[in-house]
Amino acid sequence: MQRRGVLFGLGAALALPALPARATVPGIAAEAVVHDWYRLILELVRHTATYSPPVASRAFAYVGLSLFEALAARPESALRSLTGQVKTLPATPAAAPGLDTAAVAHGAVCRAVEVFFANTGPTGQRAMAAMKARIADKLASGLPPEALAAGVAHGEAVFAAVNAWSQDDGGAVVENMGFPMEWTLGTQPGAWKPTSLIRLQQAPLLPNWGKNRPFCMQSGADGTIADPTPYSEDPASQFFLEAREVYDVTRALTDEQKIIARFWSDDPMLSPTPPGHWVTIANDLLEEEGANVERRAEVMALLGMAVADAFIACWHSKYEFDTVRPITYIKALIDKTWEPLLITPPFPEYPSGHSTQSGAAEVVLAHCFGADFAFVDYTHEDEGFDARPYPNFRAAADEAGISRLYGGIHFMPAIVKGLDQGRVVGAFATKLQTRKAA
Repeated sequence: MQRRGVLFGLGAALALPALPARATVPGIAAEAVVHDWYRLILELVRHTATYSPPVASRAFAYVGLSLFEALAARPESALRSLTGQVKTLPATPAAAPGLDTAAVAHGAVCRAVEVFFANTGPTGQRAMAAMKARIADKLASGLPPEALAAGVAHGEAVFAAVNAWSQDDGGAVVENMGFPMEWTLGTQPGAWKPTSLIRLQQAPLLPNWGKNRPFCMQSGADGTIADPTPYSEDPASQFFLEAREVYDVTRALTDEQKIIARFWSDDPMLSPTPPGHWVTIANDLLEEEGANVERRAEVMALLGMAVADAFIACWHSKYEFDTVRPITYIKALIDKTWEPLLITPPFPEYPSGHSTQSGAAEVVLAHCFGADFAFVDYTHEDEGFDARPYPNFRAAADEAGISRLYGGIHFMPAIVKGLDQGRVVGAFATKLQTRKAA
């Protein structure tokens, strides 16, 4: 299932001869518009320097919400607007009857991509322009100009309203790659210490992200979580035993455990990021199902908002507890030569971001597809990983969580309690009423 060629293929397409006459260009279904734009978004996340996992999750939420609201505004839609349900979301522009669904979807998502990825690199800019032109050409082959213009205009108007609302959520501006210019490290025993020699990373990533306005919760504190294990350097303490577990497990990793760690690593600039991993799964499943455009919008809106809220809740907890990473503790107290399989990210340990957002994604996707829905994850096939089958979404979320133990990134409580936190967050999203009463 090839996916990586989308970004560079579209960029290269700019140098090809002009498309043939419009009459020979096939039309494009609304479902293909959504699928193709999301494939490109997942590539753009890899190539936009400021797109750390929390920032990526925010973009997924607003793109999905814009698409959903643009379609829901049509009088004939089965979707129910989330105004009055999503925190402070204002009413979005109404739609005239009979607007073309594909044109509406294209208007909303295309404009969202142009805004949220405005700072991507030249290749990404070319890819966005090529995708926009390709879809517009195909739409124009089957629609009168006034119908195309009306549908696109409505989608763009809805996005404009959602984007205006987004500007005061706390995450609209990311300065200095997300690292504060000034930061005072915690002084309590067990406080987080920088784990990288990179100067930028001597301060932690996005320390105020947990204060952002969420979508389905009232605040980041709604993602409730138990306190971490009390810090101790006593070899008989629970904290020491948890550190020893990380040390022992990582020194005896099986080949399968190494694959799991790397498959779910999803590092920024090298992958679609952890939230993008779950969006990739959803996009593939919707395509395999042949889902109609409203179902696609529904799934992507719920999933996007759930993982965005998960990062807000997780970051709220990370900076409340400010917990030291395994690499710092193990090198100081167990083995100064120890190195984890994966690079430790530059922010506090508890809870695991992978776990929290995976727990949230699990709940939403189980809600949308079924708790016992078996699937195959193709996310990293293009990087040489075999596709991984799962009996259900919970099994995948659990594996994403435990991957951080294998990678030497987290202690077990951060993984287990992070999954619990994510499942709490996901439940907020699944309470939204996305369909009109029959």
